[in-house]
Amino acid sequence: MSEATLEADMAVLPALTYDPKAKLTLGAGCWSLFEGARIPYVLLITIYIFMPYLAQSVVGDPVKGQEAISRWSQYAGWAVMLTAPFLGASIDKLGRRKIWLALIAGLMIPLMASLWFTKADHSGLSVTQALIITTVVGVLYAWSEVLHNSLLVRAAGLSAAHKASGLALALGNAFGVAALGFTAWAFALPGLPQTSSWSWLPHAPLFGLQRAVHEPERVVALLAAGIFAVGALPFFLFTPDAPSTGVAPLHALRRGAADLWSMVKTVGRYRNAAIFLSARMFYVDGMTAILIYSGVYAVGVMKWHALEMLFYGIILSILAVLGGFVGRWLDNGLGPKRAVQLEIGMSLLGIIALLGMGPDQILYFWHYHSAAHANLWQGPFFRTLPEWIFLLIGFSNAVFITAHYASSRTLLTRLTPPEQTGAFFGVYALSGTATSWLGPFLVNQGTRAFKTQQGGFATVTLLLAIGFVGLLFVRGGDRPARS
Repeated sequence: MSEATLEADMAVLPALTYDPKAKLTLGAGCWSLFEGARIPYVLLITIYIFMPYLAQSVVGDPVKGQEAISRWSQYAGWAVMLTAPFLGASIDKLGRRKIWLALIAGLMIPLMASLWFTKADHSGLSVTQALIITTVVGVLYAWSEVLHNSLLVRAAGLSAAHKASGLALALGNAFGVAALGFTAWAFALPGLPQTSSWSWLPHAPLFGLQRAVHEPERVVALLAAGIFAVGALPFFLFTPDAPSTGVAPLHALRRGAADLWSMVKTVGRYRNAAIFLSARMFYVDGMTAILIYSGVYAVGVMKWHALEMLFYGIILSILAVLGGFVGRWLDNGLGPKRAVQLEIGMSLLGIIALLGMGPDQILYFWHYHSAAHANLWQGPFFRTLPEWIFLLIGFSNAVFITAHYASSRTLLTRLTPPEQTGAFFGVYALSGTATSWLGPFLVNQGTRAFKTQQGGFATVTLLLAIGFVGLLFVRGGDRPARS
């Protein structure tokens, strides 16, 4: 990089000294808004509404649907594994990021919206076409995450980076919950016999959408695309970009690959950090698989439909916010290593409990006959005891899976020398993508082998167990001694 380029870079880069009173700038707020507007795609499409609809109503068989979705998720994982680490290592040599982000967003938005045409009667997109689209969007999403994250310090400075990051996650959760709530209010609840006396609802679904052809499930594709399009625009207008380096993209990628290998060798000299990062590759895949397939699992096993899934998503998205506070509390009370182990253990218990649930079964051994028990309430959803217990298990998973993300970052900082933080977090990001295909692969193989959703979901326990055992060999990351 030339001296003139370096001077221009430093002129736009926020202060690199820590100021506890630093406030978010307009550019930092727009950086947060970009991520906040991107996250609803995951909630609306991947987890709670669209993919469960695809499995249940378009494929027509939740078991075959889970097998197909996990197979294509595996393909996306392979693509991310082969590309994202090199992109991340090449970021600083690529220079300007916003032009690449604009190209990615320009591809993602129409692809998201096109999922509206996935119809249950197969008159629109086929199952394979819809899964190709979601696979491509998944890869583009990962690339956008790498590029967008690289502009955090430039947008907010070191002092306010944590504020911008927290705001981004809060906005993403808020936008997702708002979109789920709007879909329920505007399209799913109106016109139901159980809600005829609810004066705060429209008399019929807005815009003439029809539940009979699954338009409330499909409209979330348009909502996700619209939220991302509107939320991304201020980022391109107001968030500062990195300056041009003059390095050709292919040359930057080659140099990035060399740097990536150097980072891996650096980490290899620190035994405990290397063991932790190896263990994390397994348990983070397990955690991610629980999130990705929880919606598909719920519609198949609990026989839920769009209305139940909307409120399942709303409730879990709101309660998951507690995970950040729980992670911080456990870090302080137990130390981050014990906190991560507890969070993995609770998630493992949660998935084992889910495997023993059904509309007529509670935790394997309690057979529940709905005809012999009065409904817990007369509302339009979640009327039986098994449904409420399934919700409570989902609540526990949401809290502890969210908490583990925070605790894992804290644990890495306790195991690494401060002067090597950059290299270690580079490999930390790599460990989150290198095996991102493993969870979908195991779910796919388990579903195919056992011909049940439970068989596919049960394989995730292997990933969590391997990660838990791996952490037993890590020394360090305990609670600081009290003075």
